[in-house]
Amino acid sequence: MKKKFRFQWGAFLLFMLFAGLFFLLFARIVTIQATGQVEGQELAAKAAAKYSQEQVLKAERGRILDRNAEVIAEDTLTYKLVAVLSDSATQKPSNPRHVIDIEKTADVLSEHLTASRETILKILKNGVEKGLYQVEFGSAGREISHTKMKELEEEGLPGILFVNDLKRLYPNGAFASHLIGFAMKEELDGGQLVTKGKMGLEAIHDGVLTGKNGKMEFNTDKWGYLLPNSESAVTPAVDGSDVQLTLDKTLENFLEDAMSTVQKEYTPKRMIAVIADPKTGEILAMSQRPTFNPNTREGLSDNWLNESIELTIEPGSPMKMFTVASAIEEGKWDPDATYKSGTYKLGPDVIGDHNSGRGWGTITFLEGIQRSSNVSMAYLLERMGKENFLKYIDAFGFGEKTGIDLPHEASGKILDKYASNVLTLTYGQGSTVTPIQLIQAASAIANDGVMMKPYVIDQIKNPDTGEVTLKSEPEEAGQPISAETAKEVREILASTVTSEHGSAAGFALQDYSSAGKTGTAQIPGEDGRYMTGRNNYLFSFLGMAPAEDPKLLIYIGVQQPNLPANEYGSVPVSKIFTSVMENGLKHMNIEPEDMETAKTVELDDYKDKSAKAVAKELAGKGLNVVLTGSASKVEGQYPASGEVVLENETIILKTSGTTVLPDFTGWSKRSVLAYQALSGTSIQIVGQGFAVSQSLSKGSKVSQEDPVVIQLQTPEDSYKVRMKDGPEGVPSAESDTTADTTEAPAEEAAASAGEAAGEATEETTEEQESEVNTEE
Repeated sequence: MKKKFRFQWGAFLLFMLFAGLFFLLFARIVTIQATGQVEGQELAAKAAAKYSQEQVLKAERGRILDRNAEVIAEDTLTYKLVAVLSDSATQKPSNPRHVIDIEKTADVLSEHLTASRETILKILKNGVEKGLYQVEFGSAGREISHTKMKELEEEGLPGILFVNDLKRLYPNGAFASHLIGFAMKEELDGGQLVTKGKMGLEAIHDGVLTGKNGKMEFNTDKWGYLLPNSESAVTPAVDGSDVQLTLDKTLENFLEDAMSTVQKEYTPKRMIAVIADPKTGEILAMSQRPTFNPNTREGLSDNWLNESIELTIEPGSPMKMFTVASAIEEGKWDPDATYKSGTYKLGPDVIGDHNSGRGWGTITFLEGIQRSSNVSMAYLLERMGKENFLKYIDAFGFGEKTGIDLPHEASGKILDKYASNVLTLTYGQGSTVTPIQLIQAASAIANDGVMMKPYVIDQIKNPDTGEVTLKSEPEEAGQPISAETAKEVREILASTVTSEHGSAAGFALQDYSSAGKTGTAQIPGEDGRYMTGRNNYLFSFLGMAPAEDPKLLIYIGVQQPNLPANEYGSVPVSKIFTSVMENGLKHMNIEPEDMETAKTVELDDYKDKSAKAVAKELAGKGLNVVLTGSASKVEGQYPASGEVVLENETIILKTSGTTVLPDFTGWSKRSVLAYQALSGTSIQIVGQGFAVSQSLSKGSKVSQEDPVVIQLQTPEDSYKVRMKDGPEGVPSAESDTTADTTEAPAEEAAASAGEAAGEATEETTEEQESEVNTEE
């Protein structure tokens, strides 16, 4: 039976639907292949956007170096901690690449980071709730050291990653901190972290120190893995330029150590110090107290001033060296001429010498500067005339900026409206200057009349190409005085150190001659009037060494130190000067003055020889001989035979019989022990260093049962004892020096304005020139 065909409309319609869809899809594929676009967008561009990656190549910030290319500031490698939270980072459950247990992660991280467990847990939970791929931990998760990074890696926390980062490092800690400044991470609006200079040279030269980041572009698959044979494009990073300074790292460390010692002992309100090469104007060291550690900013107060150039001070008596220089240049100086010291009257105003206006009778002008007489300056001004004197003040650069290569330099203010202004200027009161101006002006005295402009930047150099973009050279700032005048001033200033009347005896050096001028300047209080009290002064010294041909020039200011009752203001200043100058000159290989080649003697074996004959022989060779007994035969010796000793050294010969004690003064501990061993004497040693006293005097006959106590003392302790005996190494009032040749302490100087002084402190030798401003 023939079947009847039935047309299936449903199937037909379904066929037509799928056929139409097929042709539409086919047409779309052909269109995309032909044009390469989807909805007007390039497919290649979309693929590149999805799978192309970019990695930042960080540029290193330029280094700050000292004159010998020793590092003062540089970038160092640190790590940034990142916690991956998205489970999409994990491809194999057996090897998790994201944080699995946030509670445990917070526990472990809190043991290693400065952030608390609660803070870390909150960051992790917020990241999970917001669906973030990863989170960071702010400052607590940055600048992680390599050691800390390894400790955290050993914890085996899933999802904890470390990203290389750079941190600014100051390896010397508190080192010229207000000059160098500091740089730190700063977050930009887009969240990017950059290192920015915030203070000092780091801020001043931020532009040249900051490098330019590079980048590396490459292609990855959807999981972030680098595609094989994919091309990469690299734009290299350009590191910042190096800034090389004129500072000498060793000299700066000498200065920092000495200032820290004085700071700890006297806790002054302020200290300022600058060291320069007077031949070139190069600043070799610069520091101040209080200071801070640029690594941590610990100690950084509200004072961000570099006080050596931004602070104005009344200089006090260091100004007298320029007054004397002006008088010499004008032909108005006669060191042997005399004047009546004590007081000087100018109209209604009266100024007095710093010993309450008592003075020292009629003395020479040379003695006047040695004693730091204010009245002597008044008479020199009278000889020169106001206009001539001010001409030299201007020539020495006072009242004008030096032009040092640092910003915000102050100019100071020279008061000259009234005659009394000019009078007090001669001894450094009323008008103001900066420490760097004093350094520049004094360079003319140290450098045969040629004044050198100070500078601190030696060069700026690209470390990769070697290109020098800035190179500084010594620059003359004028010649206010002649070479002959400069030499004479140096000789006068040296006499303030060496003269019996000198106010700067405590600034004498062991191996070099020094020259300079001490100062005790009054300080204006909050009420505008000068402060009183023995501590309320700016004690200072502007000095140079060696005196004949200075290689170093130093200004030191110590304000309001807490002085013991038996010390004076110049003592803390001298402790900085003598230490830094002595060590600094030796560091520079400056040969000590008057150094003679010492003669040496090689010792023979003197055993069994005549003690008398050996002693005579050794004495003839310039050696000191000590016998341990009265017998005539040598039984032993110290030092041993074959040793080479210097002329004037002590040789101990062991002889039997009665022991007669020698004078042990100056003996080293080793020599005392050698004498004890050879003589058998019962000696008890107290202290360290060299012998300063003994319980039984020289010539005492002792047996082995008689105890002898020998007191030793270090050279430093001996110096402190001398300071107690008399300031600046000068005998005190209890010594043979009479009262009328000494100077009064600082509080007595106020009496020159009508204030009575105490009897107990009347006769001292410290220069406490509390010069009275006649306008007060």
